[in-house]
Amino acid sequence: MNYETTYIETNGVKLHLTTVGPKDGQPVVLLHGFPEFWYSWRKQIPALVKAGYRVFAPDQRGYNLSDKPKGIKPYRLDTLAKDILGLIDFLGYEKVHLIGHDWGAVVAWAFALWYPDRLHRLGILNVPHPAVMSRFLRRDFEQMRRSWYMFFFQLPWLPEYFLRVNDWQNGARALRGVGKPHSFSKDDIVQYKQAWSQPGAMRAMLNWYRALLRYRPKFPQGMRVNHPMLMIWGMQDSALSHRMARPSLDFCEDGMLVFFEVASHWVQHDEAEAVNQILIEFLEGKYDSREGNE
Repeated sequence: MNYETTYIETNGVKLHLTTVGPKDGQPVVLLHGFPEFWYSWRKQIPALVKAGYRVFAPDQRGYNLSDKPKGIKPYRLDTLAKDILGLIDFLGYEKVHLIGHDWGAVVAWAFALWYPDRLHRLGILNVPHPAVMSRFLRRDFEQMRRSWYMFFFQLPWLPEYFLRVNDWQNGARALRGVGKPHSFSKDDIVQYKQAWSQPGAMRAMLNWYRALLRYRPKFPQGMRVNHPMLMIWGMQDSALSHRMARPSLDFCEDGMLVFFEVASHWVQHDEAEAVNQILIEFLEGKYDSREGNE
């Protein structure tokens, strides 16, 4: 499979971009989360390409080989969404399919709310609608407890040290410690460590969390998503409660929810083949206006 890599300029930064698939295929943009990079989608890209899609997987700002602006303010959510808007403009598409996991899903939700005319379909993995997340963080003790790391990441320098110590032992544990045993190989962890070791990368990655609490985003009134939306959720997620999944559908005109009972937060790694099949069938329009379970 021919993986093309390049750098594109968008919103004042250069993003490292991996592109795969037929040039006449429908465009699918894949947004990774923390602490990953474009490689997060290594198990989905071949299946999407085989199905005929043109796949674009950027390293988002602050990650791996993309630019890492200094400070916290450059990592505001509205700025992150504008990065993707600029990416789509650069690629020359009017609309794309957008799929995100973890922080990539946060950006995808925000993009759908701020730039609805630029999307065909929205895919979300293990992240609730922003209104639901905000409500649970204010009122739900269990979710507050699960979100302890978000508050720990607000501290200066200590989270960077914690994740980096002993050759990124705790960074690797964040992946392998909660996912299924086969989900992250030793070679995968080597790839992640190389990405984390890029100068300034871990601080920039953590600044996404710091910016979110310092610069609260302003969403459109009602916060409705009108596109076909697929939510996939690994129920063994130790950071985000699956109880936030179904309430998120209340903000979607045409939403579908699929649970994986034994998958973790890293659902696209834990259940790659099944996730791939569901994503492709959703992109083909087979799951509109219904709810499902795995």
